[in-house]
This record gives sequence, structure tokens and C-alpha cells, in this order.
Amino acid sequence: MEAGALARTADMLGQARMAAQLVPEIPRADIPQTISDGYAAQAELHRYFCDRTGGTLAGWKVGATTSDMRAYLGVEGPAYGRILSENVHTSGDVLAASTFCNPGVECEIAVRIGTDAKEEIYSRDTIGGIIDAVLPAIEIVENRYRDFLALGTPMLIADDFFHKACVLGSPITEWRDIDLSTVEGRTLIDGVEKGSGTGADVMGHPLEAIAWLANTLASHGERLTAGQVVLTGSVAPVIWIDTPAATADVTL
Repeated sequence: MEAGALARTADMLGQARMAAQLVPEIPRADIPQTISDGYAAQAELHRYFCDRTGGTLAGWKVGATTSDMRAYLGVEGPAYGRILSENVHTSGDVLAASTFCNPGVECEIAVRIGTDAKEEIYSRDTIGGIIDAVLPAIEIVENRYRDFLALGTPMLIADDFFHKACVLGSPITEWRDIDLSTVEGRTLIDGVEKGSGTGADVMGHPLEAIAWLANTLASHGERLTAGQVVLTGSVAPVIWIDTPAATADVTL
């Protein structure tokens, strides 16, 4: 995509997200057509946000990490999005419904990066060396689209794959003896369980998602750095919130 199209796409996506409104119809010429165009538009979108909010990159989300989620979204593999500092919240925070557009919640295993990723190919067995903590997390997603299936994967990537914000629980630093694939996750809305799953639902093991992200970022000229948080993908189906006064909990 040429620079003008990237800027126009970022402007439309950014305005819609900041106003908690549906994304307007984007001219066909400005819709990313390839995965690389999608990530280029995503980077431009975050320059848009940082210029206007003063926020910084706080981490990354990995989306479509389960077979059910890929089928639901109509995509073939995982994708990543960026997390901005002003969109990171802590357990117990009360968030205004008016700041969200068709929100949903996902039950996730998050990790905190302890040391910068090196220039190497990571695997599930080696990626743990750069992780210093595991955290329970809620990802708040938004359906900002009139028909997301019609947009195509590159456009969803450009808009951070539905991401809006996240809520983090207490970090667990003594995590290495925990088999993350067996961790059970539950999503509750107003105390009623709405969905569940295990860490094995996330690409077979949540660390597979982190290794995939580290390697993919490296191929894009980026890398994981100390202090960043990574959401590994929902262990349970996304639960869309249809009431403005809801309490969302996840247990892991």
C-alpha cells in the first residue's frame, strides 16, 4: 500500500476506535489486501494513537490461536496486534460502557517479558527463558464492524484483530513448574459461567503462541522487549456483552 492509503486507513480506524463507534465504510483502494499491508497499516494506526494520546507500546496480543476462534473469524492462522499503555487496566477496575463499541471479553493467559528477545528462532522449549511472569488476564475486544467476515484478514490485522483493552491480574513469578497447557480457564458474566477451556486450546500450549509471536515480530523488524505484556489468546469462546452494567470475571 502507498503511504497515503495507509494514512487514510489509520485515520478512519483510529477515529472510530477513539469515539467508540463502528468503523465506517472504507474505500476499496484503502483496504489492505495482503498480510504485510495489514501489519503496515497496524503500525501506522499506532503512530496515530501515540501522536494523539501520548501512549506507548505496552505489549502485544496474539489472536486466533484456537481452532474454534479461527473458524469463527474465517482465518487460517494466528495474527498479532499491539497493546497501548493507556489500555492496560488492573483487576477490579470499573470501565465506562460508553467508551466501548459492542464489547466482548476473553479469558486469557498472559505473560510478562523479562529480557529482550534475541536474534534467534524460538520454540516452546526456549521461549520461556525471556518470560519472567505469567498473569491471568481479560482481553476486552470490540466488534467494530458491520460485517467483519467481508473485510478479510488483512483489514482485521490492521485494526489489531478486535483488540481494545486488557485487564491484568497479579503476576505469578514462580510459574515454571506449572504446565500451562493444563490450566483451566472460565469466563463468568455477573457470576454466571459463560465459557471455559484450557491452555492446550491455545495452539496446543500457550508458549507456542509466544514463540510464534517472537519469530513473526523478528521477521517484521520488531522484537519482544523487557516489561512488555503478551496476551496469548483466549482459552474460551469470546463472550459479547449486551448490557452496560455487567461484571466480567475470569478464573485460571
